[in-house]
Amino acid sequence: MEDDKKLSYFFLGLGLGVAVGVLFAPKSGSETRELLRSKANDGADYAKRRASELRDQASETIDRGKQTIRQHKDNLSAAVEAGKQAYREAVNTPTD
Repeated sequence: MEDDKKLSYFFLGLGLGVAVGVLFAPKSGSETRELLRSKANDGADYAKRRASELRDQASETIDRGKQTIRQHKDNLSAAVEAGKQAYREAVNTPTD
């Protein structure tokens, strides 16, 4: 019996909510759908622009990383070559 009352109050509240929503809706259904469609398109455009920006930033970061690795590789190669040259000079230098 008590469950029946709760169910009837639920449907009464639901009906009143729908009625108030229809009466106080700021726009008609077609206008609301058009607004939602427009906002969805704006969101998709924003997402595309943001993805493009992020892709460009990632590309720049990767290029900087490659350049840094190249510099370190060149420095390491120069250090190894200097070490080899120092060893050759040390070996070829006659000791007194």
